[in-house]
This record gives sequence, C-alpha cells and structure tokens, in this order.
Amino acid sequence: MSDTDHKPEPEAPAREPILNLPPAVKALLIANLAVHGVRLLLPAEIDFGVVLTFGFIPARYTLPGLFGWPALVSPASHMFLHGGFMHLLVNMVTLMAFGAGVERRIGGPRFVAFALACGLVGAAAHLAVYPFSIAPVIGASGAISGLFGGVLRFLTRRHGPAAPMAGIWPVALLWIGASLLFGLTGLPGEGPGGGATIAWAAHIGGFLAGLLLFPLFDRQRPGRES
Repeated sequence: MSDTDHKPEPEAPAREPILNLPPAVKALLIANLAVHGVRLLLPAEIDFGVVLTFGFIPARYTLPGLFGWPALVSPASHMFLHGGFMHLLVNMVTLMAFGAGVERRIGGPRFVAFALACGLVGAAAHLAVYPFSIAPVIGASGAISGLFGGVLRFLTRRHGPAAPMAGIWPVALLWIGASLLFGLTGLPGEGPGGGATIAWAAHIGGFLAGLLLFPLFDRQRPGRES
C-alpha cells in the first residue's frame, strides 16, 4: 500500500455553540433563570413573601419604622426577581442582545459592576419619583436599560473622543418617550397582584446612567477597537 492510502481524515471544524455568550452574561442569565425556577416551586404565599422581602420598596427609606435589612439588599436583589414568564423572557432576551457586546468591550468584572450600577441608579430614580410607594419593584429592566445606554455610548466612542453624541439623542428620546408611555398607561402582566406596570423612572434612570457612566468603565481608548 502507498502512503496515500493512510492519510488522516481532516478534522471536522469545531461547532459553535447556539448561544455564543460571554461568561458574565451567561452567568447572569443562568442566575435569573435559576431564581425564577425556584420561585415556581414555592407556594404562592411564600413567593409573595419573597417579592415583598427582596423587591425594591421606596417606602422602606422614607416612612418611619420600615427600614430593615431588606432595605440593604433589595436595591440589588430586586433585579433577579420577575413578575412572570413574559417579563423574564423579555429581560433575558434584551440582556443577551445588549449585554454581550458591552461585556466583550469592557470585560466581565467591569460589565457586572456597570450593570449593577445602572440598576442601582434606576432604583434610586424610582425612589425619587415615588418616595412613599409600598409597591415592590422587581426585574432587571433598570440595569438592562443601562446596558442599552452603554451600547449607544460605545458605538459613538469608537469613532474617537471628539465624535459628536448628537446621533444618540433621537434614539435616547425615543427610549425615554416609550418608557414614559408604557409606564403611565400600564401594560397587562403577571405578578403578585394579578397585573404589572412598567417602572418607567427606573428604566429612564438606568438608561441615563448607562449613557453617562459608560466611559468610566470603558477599558479601551476611544477610537481604538480591538
């Protein structure tokens, strides 16, 4: 036999995963799905208690006698609770859509810190607008709105430090207007009270935080893309 009879077969190319997500986005996705999955196993009254404890309630900070340990954790913990499957689905799809590009740009640790900062600013904005509300706010929408703001900002920064932000503002105003519209008119949803509304102030606060804070987390110099 000639040597040509024993040529090794070419290796099959490695198959790309269906969801080619960076690690921090994937970790947040799994964490949110896991929390929601556990909540589905809880009796309704216990799950309602979880929402009341770990949801963000402005009155805890403004009315006497309500401040306690939940007030310390709920600005972050409320981001991992969702009102129902559709609420979870929309937030996780947008997390993947906006978060992947942001994490690849600034890295995993900075991405997590950036998303958390946007979510905290979103909660603070809701507190400022509804300081005495006793309704718990849940969901990662403030953080995800910030990721969208970050996406808009780095798309501008990639063209250099002197690149004008004028092109951002029509999109920004559209996002703010939609948040106001849906927040003030309300949307049907799933939640402890049988329905859900949009926390528009948290959306807008998180979005503006993303626009303004992104340069502080950006590890690349404007105009230099890796």
